[in-house]
Amino acid sequence: MCDIAVSTGILKQSLKEPMILPTRTVEKVWGMDVLPAPFVAPEGKRIGEIWFEPPEQLPELLVKYLFTSEKLSVQCHPDDAQAEAAGLGRNGKEECWLVVAAEPGATLGIGFDAEISSDEMRASALDGTIENKLTWHEVQAGDFFYIPANTVHAIGPGCSIIEIQQNCDITYRLYDYGRPRELHLDEGMAVAIGEPYPEELYKRLPASGHASLVDGPHFMLDLVDGVADDGLLYAYSGKLLVVPLSGDVLVEGDVVKPGECAYAPSLASVTFAPQGKALVTAPLA
Repeated sequence: MCDIAVSTGILKQSLKEPMILPTRTVEKVWGMDVLPAPFVAPEGKRIGEIWFEPPEQLPELLVKYLFTSEKLSVQCHPDDAQAEAAGLGRNGKEECWLVVAAEPGATLGIGFDAEISSDEMRASALDGTIENKLTWHEVQAGDFFYIPANTVHAIGPGCSIIEIQQNCDITYRLYDYGRPRELHLDEGMAVAIGEPYPEELYKRLPASGHASLVDGPHFMLDLVDGVADDGLLYAYSGKLLVVPLSGDVLVEGDVVKPGECAYAPSLASVTFAPQGKALVTAPLA
C-alpha cells in the first residue's frame, strides 16, 4: 500500500541471477524516524517505505517494508479485469501484510463492521465517517493478513509491515483525513466491496515450523523455518523471491540478511540458517 494514486508503471531492474535486489528508500511524512532492526533511518529523515526492485526475471511481484507514524488513507485497489477495463494495464493489485513490529495499540483497518452499500460508502467517505465504519484490528508482530483486490483498507500508526503484492500501484483513495490530496470516489465506488473482512484470510505465524500463508490466485507465499522440506522444494521449483526474517540465507554464494530480499532461480538453490526463518514467494500462472 502506498501513496501513488492511479499509476501503472512497473518497476524493473536488469539483474543477473541470483542477486540481492536493489532497494529504494522512500521518505514519507507519515514515516518513522526510528525504524525496527536491522533498519536505521538517516538522521532527520522519516522513512515510510523500503522497496525491493523486482528483477527482470521475476517482474510480477513487489516486496516492500512499510513504516507508519500516522494514519494512511482509506483506499482500495482494482482486480486484473477491472484494471484492464479501465485502460490501466493488465494487472490489478492483491497484496498481503506481515506485521514485523507494532507499537502498543497499533491497528489495521480492513473491511467493514457491517455490510454497506456503495451509496452509503460514498456518503461516509465524503463526511469522514468511513473511518469509523472500518473494522480496526489491533495487531502485533506475527499477524498476517491477505488483502484481496476490492477490499477497503487502511493502515494505522505504529506499524512496521512487510507487504508482498502484485507489482502494480493502482490505488483509489477514498478518504484522507482532510489532507490536500486527490480522492478517487468514482473509480473507488466502482470496485470497492462493502463487506466485513473474511476471518479465514487472517493468520498468525507459528512459533516454530513451516506455514503456508498464501496459495493463490496470483502468488504463493510460505514461511520457511530452517530446512525446506521436499514439498516446498517441489512447489518452488521455479523462480522465487526470498525474504529473510531471522538468520542469514545463502543463495548460490550470495549471503542475504534480514532486511534484504533476493531473487533465486529455485528453492533448491537456497540454503537457510538452521535456526532462521524466511519468507519465500513466487507468482502463479
